[in-house]
Amino acid sequence: MTEAIDTSRSAPWHFWVVAAIAVLWNGFGGYDYTMSHLQGETYYRQMGMTDGQIALMAAFPGWMHAVWAIGVWGSVAGSLLLLLRMRWAMHAFALSTLGAVGSLTYNLVTPGAAAVMSPVMPAIIVVICLFFVWYAWTMTKRGVLR
Repeated sequence: MTEAIDTSRSAPWHFWVVAAIAVLWNGFGGYDYTMSHLQGETYYRQMGMTDGQIALMAAFPGWMHAVWAIGVWGSVAGSLLLLLRMRWAMHAFALSTLGAVGSLTYNLVTPGAAAVMSPVMPAIIVVICLFFVWYAWTMTKRGVLR
């Protein structure tokens, strides 16, 4: 039997904090993705990347760009949906988690990639994505997201 979800519930204070952090964090991800594609090497150098890191980014296969886009824009969409208190935020965050896991996997299995670009940040991104999925799921179950 299905349980009715109360969608009239007001959002707790922590919801707005998490939503604001999600928008800021994932908004920077969208900015980084956009600048990476518009300015490429110039942007990478401004961000302090080494020649080896820039070469790794330039060698991304097409499918990796798709995985990266899904991860980034899924998180941006999830953040905006969370802010709008829509339950679809959980699905967008879950999709972005798949993209983040794909990026981490690429970093781990590509020969020499881990030596040039540490897998620590991609792993942290996966953990943060999982947190946002869990949080959106929890807020849906509590009736905060509709």
